[in-house]
Amino acid sequence: MTKLTLLNSNRPMYRFLLLLTLCATFGLQSWRILFDNFSVSVLALDGSHIGAIQSIREIPGFLALLVIYVTLILSEHRIASLSVAILGIGVAATGWFPSFYGLALTTLVMSFGFHYFETVNQSLTLQYFDNATAPLVLGKLRSYAAAASIGAGLLFFVAAPFLSFQQLFTICGCTIAGLGLFSLRQNPTSPMATTQHKKAIFRKRYWLFYTLTFMAGARRQIFIAFSVFLMVQRFHFSVQEIAVLFLINNAVNYLISPLIGRAIVRYGERRVLSLEYLSLIFIFIAYACADSRLLVAILYILDHMVFNFAMAIKTFFQKMADPRDIAPSMAAGFTINHIAAVVLPVIGGMLWMVDYRIPFWGGAGMACLSLVAVQLIPGQLRQSKGGIASK
Repeated sequence: MTKLTLLNSNRPMYRFLLLLTLCATFGLQSWRILFDNFSVSVLALDGSHIGAIQSIREIPGFLALLVIYVTLILSEHRIASLSVAILGIGVAATGWFPSFYGLALTTLVMSFGFHYFETVNQSLTLQYFDNATAPLVLGKLRSYAAAASIGAGLLFFVAAPFLSFQQLFTICGCTIAGLGLFSLRQNPTSPMATTQHKKAIFRKRYWLFYTLTFMAGARRQIFIAFSVFLMVQRFHFSVQEIAVLFLINNAVNYLISPLIGRAIVRYGERRVLSLEYLSLIFIFIAYACADSRLLVAILYILDHMVFNFAMAIKTFFQKMADPRDIAPSMAAGFTINHIAAVVLPVIGGMLWMVDYRIPFWGGAGMACLSLVAVQLIPGQLRQSKGGIASK
């Protein structure tokens, strides 16, 4: 570990964000591991139901801009703690409402917690760590998040044969909610942090950030809504097999996430994002043409691994933005990211009923458009002096 990373590891904000990142990731991964099998085995839902619930899941992301107005009442770190607690409550309640509408409601609660945490998490990271450090911190947090996902995968691999869906959802959700409430006792803030605007901000000079964020959200939803569903419905993956796949996937991400952060520092955002979108074109085409369980599993791991490169969109914004715009712009970015996310899963679910390949061909097209757009990022962005770590 470098001296720079050690310095930031000792910061109260780093420790605070690390705890809540572990909680939020564990909660979300627990929900994701169980969701498809719970939907198919217990509720007997089809592709149109899954698409509808995935769209409902993205509504809180679409409303992330409202976080700005919540900051008029609560500080960002308090919002982070309460959001993780709400996420846990949503996960815990999932198994107690075994119907389409019950799943839709608990998904909405869980999603509000996750998306509002992620909004303030990104904001606090970019506020408290400078341009040279933020990619490394983002990489480390993603690495530890992968470790939390590994823990979730191991838990369900061992516990699934012995516990019901209801018990699994309840145990995981209550644990996450408890840790979120515990973190309310912490105050990791610094008086040196730049005061943030507490209103919605959209600036013309941020148009490329908005575009890349929108396209990332659109293509991401194809992956989230239909990749695991493809494995469960068409290739009949069990809960234990999905858990093993998550375990392998996150072991890979645990190792490579810090390397991606370093690559952003060394090679710049344009090159890193170009590699991401070029890879995704081939991955989505392969999803559409896959006819074996092994190939689909490999594609899932590659897709999730490559998506970690998207942290470069945030560091690109940090380098060009007014430091006072970070909090409102992260909220605006989340809303933009989820405009397509609210609509695409429903449309994709309907298209799935026609031919399951169509959503994946659409994902390949979105990756092509993103590859073109990312070429507009300047080759050498200036290194501003924002962030607590640089002061």
